[in-house]
Amino acid sequence: MLTQVSTVAKRPRTGRWLAAAAGLTMSLAATLPAKAADTIKVGILHSLSGTMAISETTLKDMMLMLIDEQNKKGGLLGKKLEPVVVDPASNWPLFAEKARELISKDHVAVVFGCWTSVSRKSVLPVFKELNSILFYPVQFEGEESERNVFYTGAAPNQQAIPAVDYLMSKDGGAVKRWVLEGTDYVYPRTTNKILEAYLKSKGVKDDDILINYTPFGFSDWQTEVSKIKTFGSAGKKTAVVSTINGDANVPFYKELGNQGIKATDIPVVAFSVGEEELAGLDTKPLVGHLAAWNYFESIKTPANAAFIKRWHAFIKNDKRTTNDPMEAHYIGFNMWVKAVEKVGSTDPNKVIAALPGIKVPNLTGGVSEMLPNHYITKPVYIGEVRGDGQFNVVWKTKGLVPGDEWSDYLPGSRDLKADWVTLKCGNYNTVTKKCGGQGS
Repeated sequence: MLTQVSTVAKRPRTGRWLAAAAGLTMSLAATLPAKAADTIKVGILHSLSGTMAISETTLKDMMLMLIDEQNKKGGLLGKKLEPVVVDPASNWPLFAEKARELISKDHVAVVFGCWTSVSRKSVLPVFKELNSILFYPVQFEGEESERNVFYTGAAPNQQAIPAVDYLMSKDGGAVKRWVLEGTDYVYPRTTNKILEAYLKSKGVKDDDILINYTPFGFSDWQTEVSKIKTFGSAGKKTAVVSTINGDANVPFYKELGNQGIKATDIPVVAFSVGEEELAGLDTKPLVGHLAAWNYFESIKTPANAAFIKRWHAFIKNDKRTTNDPMEAHYIGFNMWVKAVEKVGSTDPNKVIAALPGIKVPNLTGGVSEMLPNHYITKPVYIGEVRGDGQFNVVWKTKGLVPGDEWSDYLPGSRDLKADWVTLKCGNYNTVTKKCGGQGS
């Protein structure tokens, strides 16, 4: 090294600059491709600002933890995983723009992201066009199966339908009247369409179903909660099925408390409120209200206890909660790692083909499997809100429930099935024996 420096020092100044420039060019040419080849990039597509940041920021943190843990195990295929974080800012068209950027510019091998169905719908054409992979971790309305998407959140038969069944039962209060209260976008509207059809199949009359939608970020709940209170005063046991999303939940639950609506009077079962959302609320007036999920932080298993301990150590905050979509990312990430290791490649076509049939432990004591329809098997839990913002499990399924992509209660869906292993189709019509078009 000293000899090289000495030799360069004896050259004319111009020669030294040329030599240095040439050396730098050679160095960059040698190191940049090697650095790119030494990492596998993982895209993280979650809102860090805007109305959905209350729910999605934690999922970004969760992915950083999972990537960090995998790197400490030696990475994947002998390479380190490199997170690429973007902020689509609760702006649905921006999700598609950021997804395209992650795939085309950053060359990520996989993307973990989205929360709302409208954000997921906006990115579907991008993943299909560019043939990349999205893991979607949030409960949703189903009615979809795409080759490039793996759905680790709950389908309606893994959350909404069991929640209604519980409330209809004696243990759940034998509810007779139903308020379907949601944020105005595709997930609540489609889920409530399924629930309305399901309730009517159980003999519930039109007059005993009230459906209402409010915008994202809605805050003036006084009139809407008054309507719920009036609807529930007809002498029949009434419940609210809530598909309210994002930060609108905070003023909604506050107004329930303000108007003295207790769980013993009109229970609310929520599909988008978990530990993270309750962390910003005074939960005392909400004790006894319900949530339906596939995971609760309060579930006591060795795997969950170890996971929570690792989460607190990583985030450096013992008060940060865990929740259901975090577990969905945990399952999805481990499935992706297992599939990549199985095929020895991050090539999307190979990984997509390998994922169905992959099994990994969940955090509640079972083993989840990726199905041919790209949905997974999950347990279902109904939890009651506690004063500390956690949930007591009051009901659960006996085993894991396979995700049903097309609802049995909608006329246009009940004849459809998805199978990306044998049929290579997302909406195969079992009557006509043909693959439809949407999702194919």
